[in-house]
Amino acid sequence: MRNRVIIEGVKPEVDGGIYFIKRTVGERVDVTANIFGDGHDVLRASLLFKSETEKTWQEVHFDTHPNDEWSATFTPAKTGFYEYKIIAWVDHLATWHKGFQKKHEAGQHMDVELTVGAILLKQTAENYSKTEAKEILGVAKVLEDKKDYPNAVQAVVTEGFTKLVHHFPLKQHVTTYDHKLRVKVERERAGFSAWYEFFPRSTTDSIAKHGTFKDVEKLLPRVKEFGFDVLYLPPVHPIGQINRKGKNNAVNAQHGEPGSPWAIGSKHGGHKAIEPALGTMKDYESLVKKAKEMGIEIALDLALQCAPDHPYVKEHPQWFSWRPDGTIMYAENPPKKYQDIVPLNFECDDWKNLWEELKSIVDFWIEKGVLIFRVDNPHTKPMPFWEWCIAEVNKKNPDVIFLAEAFTRPKVMGSLGKIGYTQSYSYFTWRVTKAELTTYMTELTQTESREYYRPNFWPNTPDILPFHLHNRNANAFFLRLALAGTLSSNYGVYGPVYEFAFNESFHGKEEYFDSEKYEIQVHDWNARNRITDLMTNLNNIRKANAALQTTWNIQFTDTSNDNLLSYVKVSNTEGGKNIIWCVANLDAENTASGMVTVPKELLGIKGRVNIAVQDLLTDETYYWRDDLNFVELNPFKSPIHIFKVHVFE
Repeated sequence: MRNRVIIEGVKPEVDGGIYFIKRTVGERVDVTANIFGDGHDVLRASLLFKSETEKTWQEVHFDTHPNDEWSATFTPAKTGFYEYKIIAWVDHLATWHKGFQKKHEAGQHMDVELTVGAILLKQTAENYSKTEAKEILGVAKVLEDKKDYPNAVQAVVTEGFTKLVHHFPLKQHVTTYDHKLRVKVERERAGFSAWYEFFPRSTTDSIAKHGTFKDVEKLLPRVKEFGFDVLYLPPVHPIGQINRKGKNNAVNAQHGEPGSPWAIGSKHGGHKAIEPALGTMKDYESLVKKAKEMGIEIALDLALQCAPDHPYVKEHPQWFSWRPDGTIMYAENPPKKYQDIVPLNFECDDWKNLWEELKSIVDFWIEKGVLIFRVDNPHTKPMPFWEWCIAEVNKKNPDVIFLAEAFTRPKVMGSLGKIGYTQSYSYFTWRVTKAELTTYMTELTQTESREYYRPNFWPNTPDILPFHLHNRNANAFFLRLALAGTLSSNYGVYGPVYEFAFNESFHGKEEYFDSEKYEIQVHDWNARNRITDLMTNLNNIRKANAALQTTWNIQFTDTSNDNLLSYVKVSNTEGGKNIIWCVANLDAENTASGMVTVPKELLGIKGRVNIAVQDLLTDETYYWRDDLNFVELNPFKSPIHIFKVHVFE
């Protein structure tokens, strides 16, 4: 064993390479490691990477930093999996060159050293192509020329020789760090998206009339106007009749009540069928196509659960759990009961056929043009199933995106990200104070979870009206939407009720009163207000500023008021740096003011501050010349500044 180099502390690496990290096309992978060895010889290290479809590794040399820390970067150019590994070795040619320079400076005679150098150059040449070897051997010949000692010495101390030694390292006894490190590279929308949700049955102008896919089509221009690129619709499948829920989750539905779309399956079909009241399969395919033409993707709700009258219950009773009295077990999350839903039994003896059938649901809808799936309660199904299913789907369809709707324990949510989910719902919904937001964002962006957990921030969902929005004014709704869209590059909103700041809870719980999950509602789709204007402006700002198109570049900065949250995002673009600086008033009821500190190092300011900050929401511009600057935010005007920063020389 002649390997003398140790490689450890490699990042990014998830659980020793058991799980892959995530990037989107064009998003850098910054690799760091602790690399060291015995003695004082010169060490070299390279980062090797390639797409799994390629045979040849590409190589990038590591840069060295103090305390044996090394770094290198590569940028994946296409979707699919990439592999990467680290190699390191003692470079005897570089070690000799370093010693030669010191001895020469000390005035020592270098005749023997020149001979040693020539030998090392010849060894180096053996590892390169004929053309490269010819260049290396040509230099070796100069070193061997005893008749022209001064020229030989001079050849070694030139900048050109230094470049040659760096470009053609002598690799011997190489240590390889290969823990099957992989990167799953996904399309841009995996990392930057804006989701809008509504119930297609509520696209009607009367509660006595069921909305259809044709009605949804008429609303596509509105979604496009607001700037959303993903339209997520709750389940569009037939709704069960047995144990159908009524208004406000009543155990028994009254005649004509539509039931919950998440109670999937009836005599009209199951997960591969359409609720007849919404239209036909042809109508749905038309909706998907027309949305795509407008730059909008339709996200399908993938809820792997069944109503008691789902065809699976009769056709495959072995896939369900049954009580001793012969009745089927419905879903429970005590004290909550879901009598209209029966869960699948993933531990049944026929699990292989169950898995294949569930995957075939995804395949079916991909054929209909769907590439985005919002998965309902994935944490209530086995992790091995999802790992297998997502991997199998992405083998043929790498552009398919899976969003995990999992509001559960942190390690479970993290595991879903590790096994393949593209995006995940997050705890943003409940992070309110300055301390909570900064701590949570730091956790997401500065810890290992950054490598596998890609958050999607939602201020509300049909299931959740968070406590901090109960009985609150429009300022609070404005603030939470603006925070979601600037803190995270992926965000979404359950739109219609949010636009009008619907804030009435069901008996003080984090649930909506008269929840749209159980009834048809009528919305004024022609209305525009402060919130809809924000949606439009926010999405336009996000698309125009690269700094808001990633979650990972956030830096929090100092303020003198705990109600003022300040954060900066910087991205390098072809036109220079794009800098967005947000200052938010977290008190939606009262004006907040205070001093904000200019982050000079982050902005690249070496001398005195000389910047202009343009509020992209109000188009007001302020010129700041000091390290500390005064900010005042009246939430009734706007609870947040979204500044574009211009730095002057």
